[in-house]
Amino acid sequence: MPTVFTTRPELIGTHGMVASTHWLASAAGMAVLEDGGNAFDAAVAAGFVLQVVEPHLNGPGGEVPAIFATAQDPTPRVLCGQGVAPAGATIEHYRDLGLDLVPGAGLLAATVPGAWDGWLTMLRDHGTKRLEDVLKYAIGYARDGYPAIPRIPDTIRAVAGMFADHWPTSAALWLVDGDAPATGSRLRNPELADTWTRLLAEARGATREAEIDAARRAWSQGFVAEAVDKFCRTPLHDSSGHAHAGVLTGEDMARWQASYTEPATVTTGDWTLAKLPAWSQGPALLQQVLLLENFADELSYVDGVATARTVHLAIECAKLAFADREAWYGDVPDVPLAGLLSREYARSRAGLVADSASLELRPGAPQGKEPRLPGFITQHRPTVADPSGTTGEPTVARDGGTRGDTVHIDVVDRHGNIVSVTPSGGWLQSSPAIPGLGFCLGTRGQMFWLEEGLPNSLAPGKRPRITLSPSLALRDGRPVLGFGTPGGDQQDQWQLCFWLAHTVGGLDLQASIDSPAWHSGAFPSSFYPRDHYPGQLVAESRLGAQTLATLREWGHDVVDSGPWALGRMSAVSQGDGWLRAAANPRGMQGYAVGR
Repeated sequence: MPTVFTTRPELIGTHGMVASTHWLASAAGMAVLEDGGNAFDAAVAAGFVLQVVEPHLNGPGGEVPAIFATAQDPTPRVLCGQGVAPAGATIEHYRDLGLDLVPGAGLLAATVPGAWDGWLTMLRDHGTKRLEDVLKYAIGYARDGYPAIPRIPDTIRAVAGMFADHWPTSAALWLVDGDAPATGSRLRNPELADTWTRLLAEARGATREAEIDAARRAWSQGFVAEAVDKFCRTPLHDSSGHAHAGVLTGEDMARWQASYTEPATVTTGDWTLAKLPAWSQGPALLQQVLLLENFADELSYVDGVATARTVHLAIECAKLAFADREAWYGDVPDVPLAGLLSREYARSRAGLVADSASLELRPGAPQGKEPRLPGFITQHRPTVADPSGTTGEPTVARDGGTRGDTVHIDVVDRHGNIVSVTPSGGWLQSSPAIPGLGFCLGTRGQMFWLEEGLPNSLAPGKRPRITLSPSLALRDGRPVLGFGTPGGDQQDQWQLCFWLAHTVGGLDLQASIDSPAWHSGAFPSSFYPRDHYPGQLVAESRLGAQTLATLREWGHDVVDSGPWALGRMSAVSQGDGWLRAAANPRGMQGYAVGR
């Protein structure tokens, strides 16, 4: 592989590897591997720790989508820990409230919390440890404390006024003498520790599996569901600027459980790339890869850095893939995915790529079906400039509106199990804290459209089209690579940067993560208030001044995000008798561990 600058070595070993967005989660996962657990046990332990130490990015009220392969079966599978819209979440109800979008913060955007049941389903079916063995690390940090990384106080400070004025339960949980805690201070959440301890106390059964199922019922049919039901009945301030009660009920929670499904896949060369189906944005990465096959001879890297032509082609293909996302993806049975992922369709769409930047949102017509964009997109003028760019990190307004972000975990073990998970939702700023539970609900419902007849239209029992998008790749039919990143709409663009650096640039995992990244802001955000910026190309300055200048000459509205700003990638791999791992240096908290 080429010798290029990297911030850290690619880790290589034989026992097990864990990579995540926070060092404490990676360490907890590795502790489980050292204690004889497998990759699934380790991922669950790390995931619960992330709910504590990155509370501004995920929480118990959120969701857990995962993609994995086991040592016994190399066929990729998807775990759907994404909850559905409540029975009372109808377009008519929200329209009657005078809304044209689901508010980005508050109770109205809550879907059924999926994280608890998702993690426990994975542990029951594929892990080896008891629930208390993997949950003890998170309980310890919640009760005894963890260091406040800078973004936690920054986020709390941004919404401190709203907490004080409108969300007193959140103020009690997160404010210190009316202000945000100091960076580096010890944060605790004893209420959450008590909630988990009580769930463990109710996890009684003759077997490990029976204990886990009892804990699932204690959540969805017991005291947690009762507290959620009661709290959602109180009108509270949300991103609309008004107070609204939620529609989520205990009955909604009792009816839902996590499930498994088949992934969407494409094969390119000796690689097969597997993603979540089209109730997520996952197939957008597959579409980008297929589109770029038509320009394979033009893609190149110099000293580990993509050329201007490579960036231009990637951006233009991303615009086409994400335009299709807006028109076609959703939790409906008739997504024309076979057409969207066909090479014939990709070739026809690749013909739209010009030598200059497109400023249009151009969905295609797979299998002859005519696309339909949401009326909100066609009727609202896009923003023409965004001087800051968008990095996927939470952007928090006083009214609680956020541009969401999340966390990520990859684990591989010596047995051959490999799992990639992108938990999210239930951020501390997403909705008011629920008294007695120590966490808040998620706001994934903001991704629905309040317009009938679209793939992603709001409907009871339906999953929102999520941005969460873990990845698994097979080589010659064997699962070898798990990777992903937080970043909302940017997840499947930053993963493309990693994929190209690894498969085209020939870089190892760490060098691929360190390689300069970019993304487009030219399609509507999945998050309230649904802004977009035609022509915008956000790029790290390490692409080089000449490359950025060339991209501007080609019509891109280039936003220089600085040298190290985009993505929080992590990755693990297996092959040739070795296990490997790498994590993102940006933000100085993601780490890989292993031996």
